[in-house]
Amino acid sequence: MNQAIKDIEQEIIDDFKLFDEWAEKYEYVIELGRKLPIMDDTLKTDSNKIKGCQSSVWMTTKFTDGRIYFEADSDSTFVKGLIALLMKVMNGQKPEDIVAAPLDFINQTGLTTHIAQTRSNGLMAMIKQMKLYALGYQMKAETH
Repeated sequence: MNQAIKDIEQEIIDDFKLFDEWAEKYEYVIELGRKLPIMDDTLKTDSNKIKGCQSSVWMTTKFTDGRIYFEADSDSTFVKGLIALLMKVMNGQKPEDIVAAPLDFINQTGLTTHIAQTRSNGLMAMIKQMKLYALGYQMKAETH
């Protein structure tokens, strides 16, 4: 049984509450990025690159048994951490659940208010791309 998106989001919110200082929260995000599996260089192509990110970000997906699995990488350790947070929430979820997810954890952790505008724009670009992948898989499933 897959864990619901809202439950995973709550875990992340609770994790962020463990830290008093924003410097500790940044370090936590960076640590998550360091744990992200290395993406094969052959997948780091222009077609897999997310537009709208200041850093280079690449993302691919696999659709298995009705669920989406993301693979991503960035040349920025902090951005890799943001990717890791998004993947923690959305990996292994059904397309319709990803499309419908409000992703409240981003605001509730204070991420959008404590990162630079360019990073915030990049975060929104990553979310948009993940939801577009999910929408594509959802539409494909509905037409078959």
